[in-house]
Amino acid sequence: MIIEKLPLLVALAFQTMVDNKQVSLYTLHNGDITMQVTNFGARVVSLFTPDRTGKYEDVVLGYPDIESYLHNRGERFLGCVVGRYANRIADGKFTLESKEYNLPLNSGGQTLHGGIRGFDNIVWNVDSVSESQIVFSYTAADGEEGFPGALHVVMTYSLSDSNEFKITYKATSDQTTVVNLSHHSFFNLRGEGNGSVASHILTLNAGHITAVNGFLIPTGELMPVENTPFDFRSPHAIGERINENHEQLRFGSGYDHNWVLDCKSIDEPAATVYEPESGRELLVFTDQPGIQFYSGNHFYGTAQGKYGKLHNRRESFALETQKFPDSPNHPDFPSTTLKAGETYQHTCIYKFNTK
Repeated sequence: MIIEKLPLLVALAFQTMVDNKQVSLYTLHNGDITMQVTNFGARVVSLFTPDRTGKYEDVVLGYPDIESYLHNRGERFLGCVVGRYANRIADGKFTLESKEYNLPLNSGGQTLHGGIRGFDNIVWNVDSVSESQIVFSYTAADGEEGFPGALHVVMTYSLSDSNEFKITYKATSDQTTVVNLSHHSFFNLRGEGNGSVASHILTLNAGHITAVNGFLIPTGELMPVENTPFDFRSPHAIGERINENHEQLRFGSGYDHNWVLDCKSIDEPAATVYEPESGRELLVFTDQPGIQFYSGNHFYGTAQGKYGKLHNRRESFALETQKFPDSPNHPDFPSTTLKAGETYQHTCIYKFNTK
């Protein structure tokens, strides 16, 4: 691919200062993928892949300039890393080693994706960058957003010659804390702004979800997906059953749930999404126990993307590899506790094919 075929690469406005740190835009390329990333929230701003005929589209949602990311708070999490705790913590409270911690509330009385100023609002350090890889780092202070421990995170984005976007996370803390990091790109395999994702065909390697209450907080029940609209063990269109009369769909205004993965290893796909019109296919691999599938239910057509098109409801989806929501308050869930001297590790791979 000739990168010059992608005029957007020279059109985005990202050179600025935030919190007295330089914000920049970086372009990575390998295989058939060209990806742009900014160190503000370690966001993926654009990701170009070909369809079955070789035509390129940008398949992630984003904005054309840094000001839009700074001020479009209703669509805060486009393309970013989320943490220190991805997903929700009930009432913003948890107890760790007999001490209760209280976090800022930023979502219906809950703490979502790390709080008011999570990792998505940080200007990350760029430790190194090459044609196909960028390494970010950040140290969150003890007490930042209410979490204990100074947490040092090193996160690597790399593109392989086999069209894989690989994310690796490593984190250490100077005292016991909780950690759950994830990536929050919104995808449309037809291209950003090119219509509904209802006809995208989804497969999820999971026999249960963590059932939630009306605040999207897990009840503790691992609900079997069999005979429900949540059964994607065989392929189904995203929109096929999304409006069925099911309590969990009502709570989420569609799909916004954590699936309990049945993968035996990272070599087994956790999720596959196929878009029949373009032939693009996305496979997700991870070493984590859960994946949050979100069907873009809360986009209201009020924000404009990179190509002058509005971000509309259910015109994108997210697949966030993770540990379970609210795990610090559920001892039976996979632990998110990280002790001093231990290392948190997490790998997520988004692989692009055509067929």
